[in-house]
Amino acid sequence: MQLSERHHQYWRKNLRITGILLAIWFFVTFVIGFFARDLDFSFFGWPFSFWVAAQGALIIYVAIIGYYAWYMNRLDQEYGVAEEN
Repeated sequence: MQLSERHHQYWRKNLRITGILLAIWFFVTFVIGFFARDLDFSFFGWPFSFWVAAQGALIIYVAIIGYYAWYMNRLDQEYGVAEEN
């Protein structure tokens, strides 16, 4: 099957959003987690480094998943490849 320019545009957008969200995931998981241990202050009664690891990162992960699902549904509809209900 020969892919059209429209297919290439769809995949470019898909790969771009995946790369951006993976970069955010990497930043939250490794960069903030690594440097949070140096941030020695209390946040909602807990050390900030504990809060980032136990709560903050999980909230960001759920937000990434929700945004990706929303974006891909919108992109699928734009390019006519959405699943029918």
